[in-house]
Amino acid sequence: MPEPQNAPAEESKLTPGQSFKANLYFWLQAAVTALVAILLLFTFVGRGIGVVGSSMVPTLHEGDMMIVRSIGYHPQNGDVVVLTKRTFMEEPIVKRVIATGGQTVQIDYTSGLVYVDGVPLDEPYINEPMQFPGSSTMSIDNIEVPEGFIFVMGDNRNASTDSRDVRVGLVDERDVLGHAVLVLLPFSDFGLID
Repeated sequence: MPEPQNAPAEESKLTPGQSFKANLYFWLQAAVTALVAILLLFTFVGRGIGVVGSSMVPTLHEGDMMIVRSIGYHPQNGDVVVLTKRTFMEEPIVKRVIATGGQTVQIDYTSGLVYVDGVPLDEPYINEPMQFPGSSTMSIDNIEVPEGFIFVMGDNRNASTDSRDVRVGLVDERDVLGHAVLVLLPFSDFGLID
């Protein structure tokens, strides 16, 4: 017995007005989905923060826009972090973690070296050799970091107000907003932060 033939499928034809509405609906739905994904990403994973000042040159420059990871982050030696120090500044500042809780920092301005637990740091990221600071507030040069705190310095040591300054001092880990992981803008500086 011959099989019944299927009726030809009816093609749905949209009028130009219906086609425009369907396309508009599709693009609006895609835009809203992308916006929600970006908001969730920045709310729970990280956020964008701009660099102000020159204390992190050559690693970061004035106006660089960074992506900062905050969820589940615990400061590690060598990380570039964004922190608040309300006793010193209202705006977040960017510095490099030199030592964490339980470590001792010694700064030798004669040799231009920073020692952590008696070992000189290999610091290819610094801008220029460190000089003895001209400010009397930059007086911290030998300190043991208590648990729950970090010692931070800028990569541009001669133009950085950091943990060497009594106004900044040691930073409570709770004041760390996150780990700066990527320069997003300008495109000429785009890349991971070392």
